[in-house]
Amino acid sequence: MIDATTQSMREPTEGHRCSGKGADRPLWNGGSNEHGRHESGEAVSNRSPDIHLAARVVGMPYLFDNTADQTVERFAVLESRYDLFSQGQLGLTGLGPGWRCLEVGGGGGSLACWMGERVAPGGEVTVTDLEPRWAATRPRPATVRLLRHDIVRDPAPGDGFDLVHARLVLLHLPERLHVLDRLVKMLKPGGWLVLEEFDSSWTPVLAASDEVASALFERVHATVLRLLEQAGAEPVWGRQVLGAMMRAGLEEVAATTYAEAWQGGGEGIQFHRANVEQVAGQLAEAGIGPRELEQFWALLEDPAFVVNSYPLISARGRRPRQ
Repeated sequence: MIDATTQSMREPTEGHRCSGKGADRPLWNGGSNEHGRHESGEAVSNRSPDIHLAARVVGMPYLFDNTADQTVERFAVLESRYDLFSQGQLGLTGLGPGWRCLEVGGGGGSLACWMGERVAPGGEVTVTDLEPRWAATRPRPATVRLLRHDIVRDPAPGDGFDLVHARLVLLHLPERLHVLDRLVKMLKPGGWLVLEEFDSSWTPVLAASDEVASALFERVHATVLRLLEQAGAEPVWGRQVLGAMMRAGLEEVAATTYAEAWQGGGEGIQFHRANVEQVAGQLAEAGIGPRELEQFWALLEDPAFVVNSYPLISARGRRPRQ
C-alpha cells in the first residue's frame, strides 16, 4: 500500500540540539565493529574542535560544497526548520533501543545525535560525510560514531542496518540510482530506508510588495536551479524518490511532504541567502549582476516578502523480509 500525504505548515520551532557523554572518544578504529561486520572509511574524533578534514573531490563536485563558510548558516536552517519533521518521520519506523542505524551525509550531525539517543542502550548510529568537520565539533552520545566516507565510491560502511537515512544527499548525486541500490543492500531484511529530498521547483512567492519583487526572486532562484542541474543534481528528485524506492524493490512505501512559509527577515529564508552567497560568482557569469544581487539581499530582509519553503518529501520503505 502506498501512502502519500502532506503535512500542513506549522509555527516555527527550535531545532533539536543534543549533547552526550563520550563525545571526546575516537569513535572508530577500523577493522570489524562489535557486530563482526567489516567496515570502511576514515574515523573522525572530535578531541580537537579545530580539525579541518577537506572533502575529497571525486567526480562532479557539489554546487554547494560543504567546505564553504556559508555551510554553517545552511545547516542551521536545515536543523531549525526541518529536524523536527525528520525526527517524526524517522520515529514512524519504530526506531528504538538496540537499533543499528546509518546516517548518510550527516552534515552538522544533529539528526545522528538525536538518533543516537533513541537507540541507547545497545544500539549504534554510524554517521558518514565527505566533510565531517561540522559534525565533529558537536558533542555526541557514545552510541554515535563519525566516519569520513564517499557513499558513491567507498566500500559500504557496514551492512545489516535496521535503518538507513539520508536527507538532501541523493538529490546532488548524478549516481543517485546507483546509491539508492547500495543503500537498500545495506539494510537487513525488514530494515527501513528513509530518504528525504526537496522538490526545489515548487517555491511559489506567497506575498510581495509588487510584481517586480516576485520576478526578481524567481529569476535568481531559477538561475540557481540551472547551476544545480549543470553540477549533476536533480532539483525535482523529491517528487521522483518514492517511485524510485518502489522500483528498487522496497515494500510498505509511504511518503509525507512538509513545507512552511518563509518571511523576509526570518530564519528560514536565510537558506536562500547562504546558497546564493556561495554561488554569487557563478550567478554573475550567468547574468545576475551586482545590482540584482543587492536587490535580492534586500528582498530577503523585507517582511512584506514571503516565499514557500522548499517542500521536503520524506519517503520510507522496507526491505523485504525474505
